[in-house]
Amino acid sequence: LTFPLLSVTLLVSFGSSMLYGYNLAVVNSPAEHIKAFYNATWSQRYGHGLAPGPLTLLYALTVSIFALGGLLGSLLVGLLVEQYGRNGALSRSALLVLLAGGFMGFSRELGSPEMVIIGRSITGLHSGGCFLGCAQPLPHVSVPCSHSQGDGEAFVFPTGSNLRGFLGLMPSIFICLGVFSAQVLGLPELLGKDRFWPLFLSVVVVPASLQLLLLHCFPESPRYLLIERNDVCGATKALQRFQGSPDVQDVIEEMKEEQRSLSSMEMVSVWQLLRDRSVRWQTLSVVVLNAGMQLSGIDAIWFYTNTIFENAGIPASQIPYTTMATGAIEVVAGLIGCFTIERLGRRPLIITGFCAMGVCSAGITISLLLQAALPWMRYVSVACVVGIIAGFCMGPAGVPFLMTAELFMQSHRPAAYIVGGSLNWLCNFTVGFIFPFLQMSAGAFCYLVFCGVCLLVALYVYLVIPETKNKTFMEISQIFA
Repeated sequence: LTFPLLSVTLLVSFGSSMLYGYNLAVVNSPAEHIKAFYNATWSQRYGHGLAPGPLTLLYALTVSIFALGGLLGSLLVGLLVEQYGRNGALSRSALLVLLAGGFMGFSRELGSPEMVIIGRSITGLHSGGCFLGCAQPLPHVSVPCSHSQGDGEAFVFPTGSNLRGFLGLMPSIFICLGVFSAQVLGLPELLGKDRFWPLFLSVVVVPASLQLLLLHCFPESPRYLLIERNDVCGATKALQRFQGSPDVQDVIEEMKEEQRSLSSMEMVSVWQLLRDRSVRWQTLSVVVLNAGMQLSGIDAIWFYTNTIFENAGIPASQIPYTTMATGAIEVVAGLIGCFTIERLGRRPLIITGFCAMGVCSAGITISLLLQAALPWMRYVSVACVVGIIAGFCMGPAGVPFLMTAELFMQSHRPAAYIVGGSLNWLCNFTVGFIFPFLQMSAGAFCYLVFCGVCLLVALYVYLVIPETKNKTFMEISQIFA
């Protein structure tokens, strides 16, 4: 990777994937402070505080509204990228984050819980557009590899398909870093105090501002310039800068060939994709993988880590540092997955990841049931939470997005991403909203729901989904057939 290509990858990932991870975990540490603010504001307005049920409902909405914004953003991102290009879409999304940071940062001063909820929904809108749409710059500067051109494959990387898995999982590393940064900033010594929680939520403006300031220093996506705008000169200059070489004519010719191929290709709608019997197993696989990764319980872990550790009996003074340690392990696990995916393949990582998550979810249930008789079981709970996070980051965190691209040819791929992305955000919202009530009603047994989901997804992958490493769409389609 050349320096300009690596730089724009890091910049875009810092302001998109890392911001997405930060927003997943930022509501965990200040949960009690935010609830206290909601209760005090309600008391000032109506003369009485909120009962525990409505207070939990209001906070669950604050947590999960992020996913509804993400769903809307993922549906709109195609229009934004097509209209403004990658850089333009990212710049407009960064402005949204500045607006959201203002809402959340001044919410307490103005005594408005509504501003926190609106700010969370706007950050979700940004994450839905950037993370699932234009957060991964490498496909936008890529061209088809010589051995993939026969099936119209365009989602491959300039260094060849042998790096497709490695580069495809890079955003998951930045998600882990975003989660870890939220856990570090949430320590009592930093922004974990009651008076700092509005600032803690509005820290999102920092990476967004850096992205907004620096993005104009990099050229637009060459594929966008040539294929969408037919700007051969602009695409040539951008490629020369990205590749660090003046000789890019071969790449330009391949992109022109791709442009001709796409112009004669009829893109499939979501409804047509769902009705197409020739790809029904691929479509079902996208549904299972994307729904499974969110219903696996990982969002419950990220959103409510402190509550889970509190119920496990971890002393309150140790919870922030225990949470931060899990975040560090999460980053290490993500790096392991990133560097081993091309050696081990997609199937082993995703099957092992879901199996580990399922076993650890059952382990949390057992440890919570036994902790009254065996106090050391609280540490088993912590180990199981670490196991869930590590299992997720090693495979399920990024492989479903990668496999969505690899299971479909270009004409079906946009519709497949809409299906997968919509399910991803809807399930994210469902878990974030329902988990507090599920935990109150089912207690320790709530984790068995996640255990069942994880093991069923692992079984489905084992029985149905083939290995896609270094295979073209036609080869994968023949295996499914």
